[in-house]
Amino acid sequence: MGDKVPRYIVVLGSLMSGLGKGIVTASVGRILQSKGYSASPIKFDGYLNVDCGTMNPLRHGEVFVLDDGTECDMDFGTYERFLGNSLTRINSITGGKLFQRIIQKERAGGYLGRDVQIVPHLTDEIKAWIRNVGAEKKSDFVLIEVGGTVGDLENAYFIEAMRQMAREEGERMLFIQLTYITALSPGELKTKPTQHANRLITSMGIQPKLILCRGDEPLDKDAREKISLFCNVSPEDVFDDPSLETIYELPIALEKQKFSERLLSHFGLKPAPEDLKGWSALVSKIKDPKNEIKVAISGKYTAVKDAYVSVKEALVHAAAANNTRVHIDWVDTEKLEKDDVKPSELLGEYDGIIVPGGFGNRGIEGKIKAIKYCREKGVPYLGLCLGMQLMTVEYARNVAKMEGANSTEMDEKSPYPVIHIMPEQLKVKEKGATMRLGAWECHLKKGTKAFEAYGTEKIFERHRHRFEVNNELVPKLEEAGLIFSGRSPDGVIVEMAEWKEGWGVGTQAHPELKSRLEVPAPLFVGFVKAALKRQKEKEKKD
Repeated sequence: MGDKVPRYIVVLGSLMSGLGKGIVTASVGRILQSKGYSASPIKFDGYLNVDCGTMNPLRHGEVFVLDDGTECDMDFGTYERFLGNSLTRINSITGGKLFQRIIQKERAGGYLGRDVQIVPHLTDEIKAWIRNVGAEKKSDFVLIEVGGTVGDLENAYFIEAMRQMAREEGERMLFIQLTYITALSPGELKTKPTQHANRLITSMGIQPKLILCRGDEPLDKDAREKISLFCNVSPEDVFDDPSLETIYELPIALEKQKFSERLLSHFGLKPAPEDLKGWSALVSKIKDPKNEIKVAISGKYTAVKDAYVSVKEALVHAAAANNTRVHIDWVDTEKLEKDDVKPSELLGEYDGIIVPGGFGNRGIEGKIKAIKYCREKGVPYLGLCLGMQLMTVEYARNVAKMEGANSTEMDEKSPYPVIHIMPEQLKVKEKGATMRLGAWECHLKKGTKAFEAYGTEKIFERHRHRFEVNNELVPKLEEAGLIFSGRSPDGVIVEMAEWKEGWGVGTQAHPELKSRLEVPAPLFVGFVKAALKRQKEKEKKD
């Protein structure tokens, strides 16, 4: 649908960070898709890192990985989960990438002796990049989320590029301002901060056409009219961005306010019939399911829940597929390392346990205790990346009797290094974008839990790791009963491990990165199904 010349929508955040620009951008894209238009999102992050790969999850949140191996901001997970599309490296722009390009061009003599400046050289680079995304993706709309907050030094040059591009594109470009409406007391909404923020945006040569308002209370008529008057928009172009039970409900909430009608009218396009029925049905399964389970995520970054956002959302998707609500608790594995704490005290109430990925030695022995508890008590277990590696370590120590078994990441002198660094990683010196990244093929063994979950022998999942199962010790582990149910096509890399008894599966991959509400990750669906089954069996015994 559309005339194949892209239109551009820019989402800007004002007043403060953390308002949910990524969710708004993804929701706008989902709404456009429901009207028959294609949409491709771009995220600009102002940091000077080339990508997110070297960032600590405790500071930045989850590092999301695309099929092509790009390590990017967690908002890309939101985009893919809402839009159902697999994005590529060109959808991610960072300050580091931009300055790297400019310097490389300058060193190669690409500017014909000119003095290289923010304007026009850097801004031209930004505009060219954005237009290239529209052309390469053949999208009707390109959605551009500007990271940070208007007024930040680090995104000012990008906003200037958007101003220039708006002048060049005319009515083919539109700005959305996401803001926050404070309430000093119940029913007393204050719009003055939003008015000042809007003035700052207009002083930069940009006039938002739509304003979305986050807040603890619904936007009332008086507040809407004040924003309309002082921000130079129609009252119909001021929208409530309410607190919702699930983020997937936002497209529905916006459409109830006739969002697409107003958005498309600014582009001179007629509204098409709404088609969010399928999406609404899935949201209903999240909000009003038949069953409930409790799951513990036993990790080391539990202080910042955004570090495991894809794991959390994959559980939501899998639970909806099982008509189940999942209650998630975050269990700090360091607590399990204390001698006076029994695993049953922290983990006994859960129907299933997940040990996610991570790096470094902190909390590792606590994770191994959690895994041992699951194996011995028959608690459904899902190990992701490091969670699969430690599943192997636990089995080696406690079943295969390989005393001192470990990963060389934790203990280089382990007598049984059941996990070791990948041979091709030994020569790697740089840290950024050098791991085994992106989607890789895996072949599953028939008759295994992994094969049952996927229903096919060949799968592709995304990876982010440097260590792998040591093939020299695989025979001894298999002899003790550990099943390696998935391998790389050449058989060299172990991709999946599982227990014979109960439901315990570990994967070297990160299947949570490809999970979507409409197409949930198979291993998560299998895990939730096993947890639900165990819960019902416990209820019968009680």
